[in-house]
Formats: sequence, structure tokens, C-alpha cells
Amino acid sequence: MRTRMLSFLAVGALASGIAWAMPAAVEASQGEAAAACEAREAFEGTLPWTFRGVTYPSQRYFVENFKCGAHKYKFAKQTQEEKDIAAGKRPGGGGGATITGGTVNVYFHVIRDGAGGGDVPDSRIADQIAVMNAAYTSTGWKFVLAAVDRTDNDAWYTLGPNTPEERAAKVALRQGSAGDLNLYAAKIGGGLLGWSTFPSSYAVDPYDDGVVVLNASLPGGGAAPYNLGDTAVHEIGHWMGLYHTFQGGCSKTNDVIGDTPAEKSAAFGCPYGRDTCRMAGEDPIFNFMDYTDDSCMVEFTAGQDSRMDLQYELYRLGR
Repeated sequence: MRTRMLSFLAVGALASGIAWAMPAAVEASQGEAAAACEAREAFEGTLPWTFRGVTYPSQRYFVENFKCGAHKYKFAKQTQEEKDIAAGKRPGGGGGATITGGTVNVYFHVIRDGAGGGDVPDSRIADQIAVMNAAYTSTGWKFVLAAVDRTDNDAWYTLGPNTPEERAAKVALRQGSAGDLNLYAAKIGGGLLGWSTFPSSYAVDPYDDGVVVLNASLPGGGAAPYNLGDTAVHEIGHWMGLYHTFQGGCSKTNDVIGDTPAEKSAAFGCPYGRDTCRMAGEDPIFNFMDYTDDSCMVEFTAGQDSRMDLQYELYRLGR
């Protein structure tokens, strides 16, 4: 799961090839903020859920904190299935995915405070779906709005990851099956932009499956420079099976994607020419799975596309 800093992976610049200059003062302030956060640990979902007397297994996911940008993720020992997937094979030694994209139904859940505050109008929901489709167009994946519901609940309005409030909201609101995306928008607490489950977690706990984003990160929201809609794009990347581009740092395996150059740590703003590892290629700052501003995010790689196809087929279609 991924939790992003208030750099909400929003709609990032959807037009590739556009150069974005960032003032030196902004660059410096972001660098200082990142340094101050080095010792701070973001929330890590390792505790089991307990809901209505039933205990559910723990989930592994990212939590991104916009005040800090810190991330923490513990890998369990890699299974042979995960090794096969990383190598672009099916578990057991087979080939890659037989699908190349598809259509995903989206159930959009707007959680408001008890008095109806914090609503997200249909126009902004439509804009968010449009941003998602623009971002994923090169991958062959398309998102179709299946339904929208609005719930007034003070406790759920500021829900956090792995909390009783999140559990209650998801159990009450979730719709569809493994291949459908449940997207929750609320004024989430803890200074978070959003989080997501991985496809491999669905079978363990179907109710937990989905993406949660800060309502202000949707297009037109107040979370600039993360208010273009790319927080949802980024979190859906996790929902489709992708790690951060900086996962694993300057290691040979890093994010298990062969065509995303390794980077030592998350990038912020839009630092052109950043190159933090000795391996070939500058840091993938334009990638939707980094931590740069929405206006800087414009692409997924072919390798990421292939992994999303395989992960979706294995865990969401059960093939």
C-alpha cells in the first residue's frame, strides 16, 4: 500500500514533453523538509484488523505522509510466485499475462462529515476518472464509473489506514468483485494523501481491497501541488501491483521492473537530471510511481504495464 505525502500523486502533468521549472527556493524548502523527516517512520500496516469480534490477517502496504514523504515497507520473504512475477512469468514457470489491459468498473465512495461537509461534486468525480484514463491510456487500461454514493459519518470522514473506522467504512460501502475498483475519498487524517492495497492481498481480505485518497487531491481540490488527480493514479498503480520506483533503492532488483532506472530515494518537486544511483539512467522522476508533483508525473513504462497485466490476471481474474 502506498501513502503519499501532501504531494498527492495527483493528476500530474498529463502532457508529456512539457518542461516544468521549479524555483530554487521551493527546491531548497522541500530538501529541508525531506531531511527533517529522515528519522520519522510512516505508518506500517502490520497489525491485524479486529472488527465486530472477528480478527483478520494483517496487510502489507505503503502509507505516504504528505508532511514528511517518508515511506516504510517491509517485505516478507519473497515467494516463488513473486519471483516468477518479477521475472515476467506465471507462477510455475509459465509465460506472461494473456491480457493487455481491460476495463475496470469504479465504485466511488464519497465520505463526508456528519453534516454533509466535505462533499465532492459529480463534476470533480468525472474529472478524476478522466485523469485516470489519460494516465493509463498507454497501458490499455480504462476506468468506467459504475456508481457513486455519499455517506455522512464524522468518524469515517477522517479515517486512517488500518483503523476501526476504515474497516467499518469499507465493510459498509464496498461493492463489486476482485476486478472492480473501490475508490474512497475523505478528509483522511494523519497528513496523508492516500493508500492502497495490493492485488495479492485480495484473497486474504476482500473487504480491505481498494484505494483511499484525500478529497482535496482530486482535480480542483486544495492540496496543490497535488490537486490534479495523480494521487489516485499513483495509488491505483499499487492496486494494480506496482511498487514505488525508489523501492529497494540502488539495488539490482529495486522495484522489480527492468525499465525503471534505480533511484536511491523518493524524488520531490520535479528535479530534472536527478541521478542518485550508479546504474544506467537518470532517476524516473516523471513516473507516476515516484513522489514528484502531480505536474511532473506523466508516464508508466512498458515494464510496469506488463506487471500490471500479469498481477491483475493472476489476482483479480484468478487465471
